[in-house]
Amino acid sequence: MNERIYKILEFNKVKEILKNYAVTYLGRERCDSLLPSTNSLEIEKWQNETEEALSYYLKQHDIPLSPISNIDEILNKTSIGGILSIEELLKVSNTLFIARRLKNSFTNGSIDENEFPILSEYFENIYTNQRVEEEISRCIKNEVELDDRASTELYKIRKSIKDQESQIKEKLNSLIHSKAKFLQDTLVTFRDDRYVIPVKAEYKNEVPGLIHNQSATGGTIFIEPTAVFNLNNEIKELKLKEFQEIQRILALLSQMIAPICENIRISIDLIGKIDFAFAKGKYAGCLNAYPPVFDAVKCNLKKARHPLIPQESVVPIDIYFGDDIKELIITGPNTGGKTVTLKTVGLLCLMAQSGLHIPANEGSTLKIFSNIFCDIGDEQSIEQNLSTFSAHMTNIVNILNNVTSDDLVIIDEIGAGTDPVEGAAIAMAILEYLFKQNCICLATTHYSELKSYAINTQGVENASCEFDIDTLRPTYKLLIGIPGKSNAFAISKKLGLKDDILTRANDFLSDESIKFEDVITTMEYDKRKAEEERELSKKMLKEAQDARNRIKDEEQKIEKRKTEILNKAKQQARDILLDAEDTAKNIIKDLNKMKNSNKANNKQIEEHRTKLKKNISEMQKDLVAPSKIESKNALKKENVVIGMNVLITDLEQEGVICTAPDKNDNVMVQSGIIKLKCHISQLEEIKKKEDKNRTVNQATAFNKSKDLSTEINLIGMTKDEAIPALEKYIDDAYLSNVGSVRIVHGKGAGILKRAVHEFLKNHPNVRTYRLGVYGEGDTGVTIAELK
Repeated sequence: MNERIYKILEFNKVKEILKNYAVTYLGRERCDSLLPSTNSLEIEKWQNETEEALSYYLKQHDIPLSPISNIDEILNKTSIGGILSIEELLKVSNTLFIARRLKNSFTNGSIDENEFPILSEYFENIYTNQRVEEEISRCIKNEVELDDRASTELYKIRKSIKDQESQIKEKLNSLIHSKAKFLQDTLVTFRDDRYVIPVKAEYKNEVPGLIHNQSATGGTIFIEPTAVFNLNNEIKELKLKEFQEIQRILALLSQMIAPICENIRISIDLIGKIDFAFAKGKYAGCLNAYPPVFDAVKCNLKKARHPLIPQESVVPIDIYFGDDIKELIITGPNTGGKTVTLKTVGLLCLMAQSGLHIPANEGSTLKIFSNIFCDIGDEQSIEQNLSTFSAHMTNIVNILNNVTSDDLVIIDEIGAGTDPVEGAAIAMAILEYLFKQNCICLATTHYSELKSYAINTQGVENASCEFDIDTLRPTYKLLIGIPGKSNAFAISKKLGLKDDILTRANDFLSDESIKFEDVITTMEYDKRKAEEERELSKKMLKEAQDARNRIKDEEQKIEKRKTEILNKAKQQARDILLDAEDTAKNIIKDLNKMKNSNKANNKQIEEHRTKLKKNISEMQKDLVAPSKIESKNALKKENVVIGMNVLITDLEQEGVICTAPDKNDNVMVQSGIIKLKCHISQLEEIKKKEDKNRTVNQATAFNKSKDLSTEINLIGMTKDEAIPALEKYIDDAYLSNVGSVRIVHGKGAGILKRAVHEFLKNHPNVRTYRLGVYGEGDTGVTIAELK
């Protein structure tokens, strides 16, 4: 590939457009030097770089990149010890600022670096030095002046200069008032870096001093009065000191830059890469372009568009070749789009191998070509005295001498410009030679002989650019597998050529020509019919897929709703059980209080018992019935044992089997104070040691609760005596559904209290515990809440 190919296929125009998307001179330089590669790994990296930039641009909009100055010579100067000017230092500072802002926009944002591996490497390796950047900004006031605060010495010098200038102006103003009649103007002015006053020429001897200059007319003499000689001299000395201090500061700032010159160069290079990557990404977004899929043998462009034709007027083409189609012979009328098709394919190949996305649908495939050879357009050279045919043949000879199996050959109007019979023969011989070289060839022609050659040769395929006879306009659609008709008769008739002339012209055609044109007409009709049926099939398939997706979505919604309903039912059942258990505990607590206070009578106790039974009955009525979905570890009928600890899977509650299975395999299960009828398929056996120790008979637990106190007194016991007694008491209280107990351990040295707390902390049936408060026994008592 060479410059001539890039010019013919208009690749240089694409690069010029690409440059418009670059922000810096560095990005534009990279656009200028962009060339296709034949290295698959390099091309893949370039394409990934473009894709990352496009994706980042679409998500984050843009990067904070602004134009930067070319500071190569500045860095070279400071590298060899040169002192930079104020303007040069500002350019370096601005470059450091742009680099820092660019890096921070990426590293400080909410960006997944794994999504942008190439860009991440660029951004992360940008060198920043905020200290140097800010020191330069602090010292420099503007493009021509250092700030007074750049150094203490500079501040002192400039203050002294201002003081001296004030004294001079004061003396000169006094002199002006006293000598006003001798002066041309009552203003203090400046000549040769010294303060002077304008004196009329005829009175120059009236004002003693040094003459510095005169006006163009000679009417005004600028005199430095003797009274300000010394003050002007002192200012000149201060100005010299100021210059020396400024040079010292500039030298110090230059010395700060010298050690980091190479790092700055690296940052500049990375800024150029980033700018170039985003230029490619933005251009791809503008073209609605996609990365091609590279294939070893075939090309398949879907809805490909020429990037230089306005997108609103371009007609996309579908074209495929390679693999079993080595040569594509494209025919059709002039201005029908044949040449545009050739240029579109060639240009998109160049763009793809240069790392640019191509304006074609996603999934388009291309082969990586070692070379692209072109012979397009009339390249007749008047200076070389070559005819059209000679110019074309010179190019084709060069192609034939250099072509390999990895190349793409594009020839427009092959064999044209000479006798049609000889031209067609030469064209077929050239195509045959290229076919034997195993390269890919796209060629356009008007020769019918080449249409026959394509029909009769395996691996060669006809294609045509469609033409609308009714409107006498090309549609620019490419039809693969159908040779194009010249349509000369139809076009002539539409344009008004007489029928008798057309009839006579038809007589001159051979029978073979007429039959061939009829075959082409039939093929065109069949092709269009097949295309219509294919489009209809695609539409019906899409509708079927959409319907299937809708049904799938509805099934998922139903399943989700079903799960929500089941979960809600389970939660309601659990809430009912917990409410029942809490109510029962409160009633038992009231009964224990009545017993301990010795104030209760049998009637009150019976009322509480009735209330408990009524509550249990109501809870059992409200309880949601379990579903019939069998548990994976469900009990088998033969394994059911009364007293077995089980898990009710639907309710996620534990219980104990109270009855043998009935004829429907249902059993009664005691869960807390509630009895449920459950199918054995909803039960799983619990094999835990702690469950075996739990008393399941509710009547026993109730009877036990009547005799159990809610308080235990450990005072007077040793630690070894108290803990076993407390353990038994806690177990009895838990089995009796006592919610809260009072443990009296006394204050003393606190040994017994610590032992009690250590025991309660690790007990499985204790929910929480705390020290008593005023009225409960203070710190001599611990209140424990049981599960």
